[in-house]
Amino acid sequence: MEFLPDGTITSAPGFRAGATYAGLKALGENKLDLGLLYAEQPCAAAGVFTTNKVIAAPLLVDQEHLQGGRTQALVVNSGIANACTGDQGLKDARDMAAAAAQRLGLKPTETLVASTGVIGVELPMGLIRTGLRKIELAPDAQAGHRLARAIMTTDTVPKEGAVAVEVAGHRVTLGGIAKGSGMIAPAMATMLAFLATDAAVEPTFLRAALRRAVDASFNQVTVDMDTSTNDMVLIYANGLAGNPPLRAGAPGAENFEAALTELSIHLAKLVARDGEGSTKLLEVRVEGARSLEDARRAALTIAGSPLVKTAAYGNDPNWGRVLAALGRSGAEIELSKVTLYINEICMMDAGAPVPFYKDAAVIALKQPEVVIHLRLNLGEHSAMAWGCDLTEGYVQINARYTT
Repeated sequence: MEFLPDGTITSAPGFRAGATYAGLKALGENKLDLGLLYAEQPCAAAGVFTTNKVIAAPLLVDQEHLQGGRTQALVVNSGIANACTGDQGLKDARDMAAAAAQRLGLKPTETLVASTGVIGVELPMGLIRTGLRKIELAPDAQAGHRLARAIMTTDTVPKEGAVAVEVAGHRVTLGGIAKGSGMIAPAMATMLAFLATDAAVEPTFLRAALRRAVDASFNQVTVDMDTSTNDMVLIYANGLAGNPPLRAGAPGAENFEAALTELSIHLAKLVARDGEGSTKLLEVRVEGARSLEDARRAALTIAGSPLVKTAAYGNDPNWGRVLAALGRSGAEIELSKVTLYINEICMMDAGAPVPFYKDAAVIALKQPEVVIHLRLNLGEHSAMAWGCDLTEGYVQINARYTT
């Protein structure tokens, strides 16, 4: 498997993208807010969605359209979430899919829809219809980059990537984009992430592989412990690579899923690194847990701890905060067996503190990445989670989000 230079959602052959400024958000540095993804061939498709009980209208429409397991396009806007908008919001989401389908010569049910932005605001459908007519679709990387920018809200950078992998003797490409900076604590879904591949994949296996990849990546990210109303991950597979359709246990299925997981982890880390107001990435590694669930729970709790996050921001090697978060995570532990490293400095071994030079630890914490490594020494399971430090910038951004 290799990561591709300049990778994006159009890196996989057979996909076109485009974006425009439709007037859905304030005209600023990022002048794109409406985008399209178009597959030249019908695709097997799958999605995972927020478990927040306040669910945005586009997700309800997508769940309906995915029942057939195939689709061919995506229309997405930023600036307005189309959440908590009642019957009108559901009508607008359906109309948005229909307008994009008409633009592309498809059926409405062959088009998925996504929105992100302010909750409780209705979509200006006139602007969206006008904007869709302006979008020019192209298969090149620049078109993918434009789509990645069009889905940004408080993001400071677009989030993109692509990988290539051999699957049953065929070269397969997977590309993707994501957005997310605040309101990030996914639960069986993510912020917004869109993936595209030229692999031939049976829908049942595609759904299962996506779910497992999301659990190991996007579901292990937290910025502020808030799960969004609009979280989703979608994947399109057009089959142009020519491989025998992948199913569980088939040759190449394991390679494909590993590549899908690595791409998802790459995008998830980009989201964590770009957390609102953040200055550094937190990576929490938990090894030797009794179960995979314990490992994931422990890692995510530590990555989301406000006290751990603020210590990281202040370059404060206050490792007791890590242990306190571990202890409340619900994971099984025996303190006398726990070993802790922060940026490769051992701070606890077998449940006892290890003397270290505080000045050296402070310098280590000033790096752009802080790695917290715990060994529980109870079993064979491990997991990682990603987050960011918590700064004054986060408060400032969210104190004036709609004003």
